Amino acid sequence: MEEITGFDQKDVDENKVLAAISYLGILVLIPLLVKKDSRFVREHAKQGLALFIAEIILWLVDLIFGWIPVLGFIITVLVWITLVVIGIVSLIGLIYALMGKFWKIPFIYDWAQNLKI
Repeated sequence: MEEITGFDQKDVDENKVLAAISYLGILVLIPLLVKKDSRFVREHAKQGLALFIAEIILWLVDLIFGWIPVLGFIITVLVWITLVVIGIVSLIGLIYALMGKFWKIPFIYDWAQNLKI
């Protein structure tokens, strides 16, 4: 697990809870709107938003293709497994935020850096 350091300690101490909220689905909008000026919150919020977008895409894939016999069942199982993994990763991100650390989530971090927020 690769951590990023170099955040302002005062920023981290003041914004741990808001950074943690970034990993709670739609609640990612709260830190994005409340603390745009906090680099610590912004980095966590980018990853939280990327995870939330991935969840929505997976739900849509399941909704669209889940009704197809056999193939739909396979897709639904894969979607649910992936959603469980995203849930676990979100929990880890939340814990890291509460500890005042930042973890580069594999695959998600690079995608999140492309989000212009």
